Amino acid sequence: MTELWRWDAFELARAIRTRAVSSREAALACLERTDQVNGRLNAIVELAPDAALAAAEAADAAVGRGETLGWLHGVPVTTKINVDQAGSATSNGVVAFRDAVALEDSPVVANLRAAGAVIFGRTNTPAFSFRWFTENDLHGRTLNPWSTGHTPGGSSGGASVAVAAGMGPIAQGNDFAGSIRYPAYCTGVFGLRPSFGRVPAHLPSAPAERPITAPWMSVQGPLARSVRDLRLALRAMAAGDPNDPWWVPAPLEGAAPAHPIRVAFSRSAAGRSASPEVEAAVLGAAGWLSEAGYAIEEVDPPDMAEAAALWLTLAQGEARHFMGEAIARDGDHGIRTAFESMCAHAPVLDAYRHMKALAQRSALVRRWQQFLQRYPLVLTPVSGESAFPWGLDVGGRTGIDRVLQALGPMFMVPVLGLPAVAAPTGVANRLPIGVQIVGPRFREDLVLDAAEVLEARCGPMTPIDPR
Repeated sequence: MTELWRWDAFELARAIRTRAVSSREAALACLERTDQVNGRLNAIVELAPDAALAAAEAADAAVGRGETLGWLHGVPVTTKINVDQAGSATSNGVVAFRDAVALEDSPVVANLRAAGAVIFGRTNTPAFSFRWFTENDLHGRTLNPWSTGHTPGGSSGGASVAVAAGMGPIAQGNDFAGSIRYPAYCTGVFGLRPSFGRVPAHLPSAPAERPITAPWMSVQGPLARSVRDLRLALRAMAAGDPNDPWWVPAPLEGAAPAHPIRVAFSRSAAGRSASPEVEAAVLGAAGWLSEAGYAIEEVDPPDMAEAAALWLTLAQGEARHFMGEAIARDGDHGIRTAFESMCAHAPVLDAYRHMKALAQRSALVRRWQQFLQRYPLVLTPVSGESAFPWGLDVGGRTGIDRVLQALGPMFMVPVLGLPAVAAPTGVANRLPIGVQIVGPRFREDLVLDAAEVLEARCGPMTPIDPR
C-alpha cells in the first residue's frame, strides 16, 4: 500500500468511510511524516499529536456507529496561526501575541471540525501575516522544500510547505493579496482563493472590527495537492456562520455556460512584462485548455494595472491607520521594514480620497463583470517571476518595487472579489511555475474545472522531499 501521507484527502475520506483505513492510521502517517521533514522546513509551528489522535479515534468510533459523516471525516488538516482555534494561540507570528490563546474557533475552523477534519497542527506565517516571505521572530523562517534560497510564499507559507512536503493533504489559509495563491505557486501545489462572501470569516479574539475593505478582500480558503481536494475543502469551509455579515448562501455549482467556454489569456503581469518562463507557462496552459475544448483568445482584461494599483491604495492606505501603530510597537525587523516600504508606495487616504477609491472599485467591478459575460474565464500569471529570493522586500526601494510589480496579477483579484486558483504547470530553473485562473463571482466550479485540465496535463509535482 502507498504510504498514507502521500494520499490526498479525497482518497483518505473515502477509505475512512469504508473502513479500508482508519482515521488514526491517517493521522499517525501525517504525524510521522511531519516528524521526518518539519525539522528541516519549519512549516508547522504548533503540533498537537495527542489531540489529533483523540479526534481521529473519535472519528473512527463515529464510522463504527454508522453516523452521518462530514465531507472531511477523519482527514488530517492544518490551520494557520492567524485564525482563532480554541485552546491555541492566535500569535500571527508576533512575539507579543505568543500567549493570546483563543477561547473559541473562527468560523473556518469550526466548519472544518463540523466536516469531521482532524486538526493536527498550526502553520507558520510572517509577522502580522503581511509579507510574501514567511519568517518571524517568534517561530523563525519556513523554508521552501524546492529551494532553501527562495521564499515559500506568504502569508500562508507554512500551509503551502506542509502540503507540498506531504505533512498533510489540506491546509487552511487566507488570502488578502495572494496569501494563498502565491505560496501555492512557490511550492508547486494548488491554492484556491474563493469569492468574497463564499467562506465565512470572523476573528472572535480581535479587539475591534477590521476597516471596511479588509473583509471585502481577505478570504479564507484551502491549499492542496489536487483539485478534487480543493473542491472537498471548499465544500467543508463554505458552510454559513451568523458572525460574518458578508457571507452569501450561493450554490457551489452554477449553470453551465455556453460552450465552448471562452477564455481570455494575458501574458502581462498586470501591465508589466513577465519573465520568459512565466510567459511560457501561460502559453502552455492556454494550449492545454484549447486542446481540451476551451475557446482561447489572447486579450487583456480591462484595467488590470488600475485594479492592482487600487489594491495598494485601499489595503495599504487602511493598514497604515489600522495596523501601523501595532507593527511599530510589536513587529519584528522584517515586517517593520517591509511595511514602511509598502507605505511609501501608497497614498495617505483622507475620508474624501477613501470614498473616491471605493467608487473607483465599483467601476472596476462593473467593467470586469461585463468582460466576464464574454469571457467566463481569465488566464494570467500568478506572478511576473518565479519565487523570490529571500529578503527581496526588505532590501530597499529596488527590491520592494520588484515585488509589487511582479505580484500585480494577484492584487487585482481581491479588489474585484472574484475567485481564482493558482495551478502548477511545471518546473523552470528548478523552481515550480504555474498560472492563475480567474472566474466570475461564486463560480469556483468553473475555475476548478479549468484547473483540472492543467492538472491532468502537468501531472503530480508533490509531495516532495526537502532539497
